[in-house]
Amino acid sequence: MLKQVSFIFFLIFFNCYMGSEFKLGLKHLTNEVEVNVPASRVWELYRHLGISILAAQQLKNVIQSVQVLKGDGGVGTILKLTFVPGNSSYTEKFIVINDAKKVKVAKGLEGGCLAIGCSVQIVRLEIIEKTRDSCIIRSDIGYAVKEEFEANDPKPNIQLLAAAAQIAKRFLESSGAAMSA
Repeated sequence: MLKQVSFIFFLIFFNCYMGSEFKLGLKHLTNEVEVNVPASRVWELYRHLGISILAAQQLKNVIQSVQVLKGDGGVGTILKLTFVPGNSSYTEKFIVINDAKKVKVAKGLEGGCLAIGCSVQIVRLEIIEKTRDSCIIRSDIGYAVKEEFEANDPKPNIQLLAAAAQIAKRFLESSGAAMSA
């Protein structure tokens, strides 16, 4: 029994880490934003806590606070976002940070779509190099709905990740222009 549970956990982790097309029955919402900055610069912002802090600074009408409950931005870090007016929140744990593939994966622990009927919420952020000086920020939320909530069709909201990608684009493209001037 323990071997079976360990094997299932390994498959789930491997699937998230590798980003394969086999998604264990998860539904997905995806957003892509092209950025005219090298992928390595975008990854610097996304790799640890930078994008969360920048988004919180720029989206004060949406995000009341960002708290690091555990860790320093690496694997195992637990982050809590509290939303305006402060009565809802989302907590996630960073489970994968792959510098070679420029992929960061976080597992939702509470809040978000977990609070409205989802059993799993996995956020995958990937920086895809297009050219030497441009890349794509791909944000993906994989989720599964509890059987008893399927009729309600609960979905996570990808708009916050989409807004964060737009903020990153503006910030990095404007700071890149300032650096080259």
